[in-house]
Amino acid sequence: MNDFRLNRRDFIKRAGVATAAAAFPLSVVELAFGAAQDKFTFAHISDAHIQHVKGTEFVRNWDRGLIRAVAEANLLTPKPDFVMFGGDLAQLGTKEELDHGAEMLSRLRHKTYCVMGEHDYYLDLGEYWSKLFGPHYYSFDHKGVHFVVLNSILTYDEWTYNRWPTARQRMLEMAGLDNPNGSPFMVGEKQREWLRADLARVAKTTPIVLFSHSPIQKLYKGWNFWTEDAEQVQALLKPFPTVTVIYGHVHQIQYNQVGNITFHSVMATAWPWPYPQSYAQAEHAMPKLTVPMNRADPFFERDATGWQFIDMDTGRVMMDYNLYNNTSRVVAYNPATRQPEDRVYQDPSKRIPPQDHY
Repeated sequence: MNDFRLNRRDFIKRAGVATAAAAFPLSVVELAFGAAQDKFTFAHISDAHIQHVKGTEFVRNWDRGLIRAVAEANLLTPKPDFVMFGGDLAQLGTKEELDHGAEMLSRLRHKTYCVMGEHDYYLDLGEYWSKLFGPHYYSFDHKGVHFVVLNSILTYDEWTYNRWPTARQRMLEMAGLDNPNGSPFMVGEKQREWLRADLARVAKTTPIVLFSHSPIQKLYKGWNFWTEDAEQVQALLKPFPTVTVIYGHVHQIQYNQVGNITFHSVMATAWPWPYPQSYAQAEHAMPKLTVPMNRADPFFERDATGWQFIDMDTGRVMMDYNLYNNTSRVVAYNPATRQPEDRVYQDPSKRIPPQDHY
């Protein structure tokens, strides 16, 4: 985009979305890489964490988040060319959870692509998920843009196959937050070789949009906001001037620039996470002066969830986050500094002091 100061009114007008009063996570992406006739939009929903209780009962809050996001996607004007679901459809990867989530996603009136999350994978290593949604990783081209979907939540074979007495125990261990028995995520050598071959056929001038569940960065290992082979994947993307990675998993606002790659997270439909304090020791990996998520009421399950418009103009992303019951935020690529920035939150005179009641 040419003007980093694009105001909110102009942005919403450009996005052309009829659901500006929405309160759940839905990303609308406009790509404007070529002529006017080549412009298109797609929507992004992520991290539903559908959880089975018993019989036909599921955790209602998580159900409502996904139901609302699907309904909003169906109301979008103009209609998106497709919808991306960013992973963690289920909480514990059971057939009941995946079937229930898939049934809700089936109500989308648009072509839908899916990313696999660790909560979808570690019960049966993605076997049932594949029956519902297809390959774990793939690519496709759409109106001049090359899209790549990776399974970025693999881990070491010893951890996956040898450590746990049952598949359920493996799933429970990986699903735990701040769990020393967890293991770092990775893309893996087999998939990296596939990506190398896939990108070899793509012209270097082509914009690349890569979807993953984990960040393809090393942000915070304690919560597995981490991809072990991130540098190797980034190296494969280095020949392309315009690369954007869009990921879920973190349930919070993140953005970063690593060389030619711009990184943006999306919000979750289930619950928010605050920024862990350890980000203070990882300034090399996070935007400077980014503050902890401003949660007005951490005991309200919808506080700090939200939806966001994503506008991609000439390959650069502007994220307009509308946080339910919180201050809205805008993150945009600044051509002067060649990185995404949140000018309000990165201005020391305007920063909201961190809250300590998470």
